[in-house]
Amino acid sequence: MNFKRILLKLSGEALMGERSYGIDPERINEYAEEIKQIYNQKTEIAIVIGGGNIFRGVSGSSQGIDRVQADYMGMLATVINGLALQSALENVGVPTRLQTALKIEAVAEPYIKRKAVRHLEKNRVVIFSAGTGNPFFTTDSAAVLRAVEINADVILKGTRVDGIYNDDPEKNKEAVKFDSLSFEDVLKKGLKIMDTTAFTLSQENKLPIIVFDMNTKGNLTRVVRGENIGTKVDL
Repeated sequence: MNFKRILLKLSGEALMGERSYGIDPERINEYAEEIKQIYNQKTEIAIVIGGGNIFRGVSGSSQGIDRVQADYMGMLATVINGLALQSALENVGVPTRLQTALKIEAVAEPYIKRKAVRHLEKNRVVIFSAGTGNPFFTTDSAAVLRAVEINADVILKGTRVDGIYNDDPEKNKEAVKFDSLSFEDVLKKGLKIMDTTAFTLSQENKLPIIVFDMNTKGNLTRVVRGENIGTKVDL
């Protein structure tokens, strides 16, 4: 089964590559090439990126910054990442639009659902940044919210591991990978895929989530084609 309209969720940390901070140009260019492959197959693509490679609101508030201020700083970090990905995509010939939940009209369009859908229908990749525009909500919540609003077929959560495990596979070599899970399975097993708000919103709207390794070349294309890559969470 090919997915016609997807929402790709990338963590900010994914953009760091082997660095400890910021954006690795090589990694972001690799992602642009991967996205271009599915763009060429006429997939309608929306993207949400986190900002943890630059600033994370929760960690900022733990260092004495007001939580609301810290969350807005995190939102601005996602705008920087969005601009970087937009540039990388356009460098490989993929037309894009960057939309922000906060008004920053000098660099991006404000988020308007109808405009976003029209861009997708015109084969432009739409990057959503600045989260939901509200403090206390993660970019996972923003990803699910936008996916529901634009009627995406699926959320593809690109990570550095190849699916969902019963333990952290980077720390426990005996960790067992799941090929598929129901939403109820995830809750019963206490697995952490997204924050509770995001996961509940996805469950209530019957929106499947696929967690997969974005750093393996060709994986994004395989997932969009419907191949059994990563872990699928569905009803």
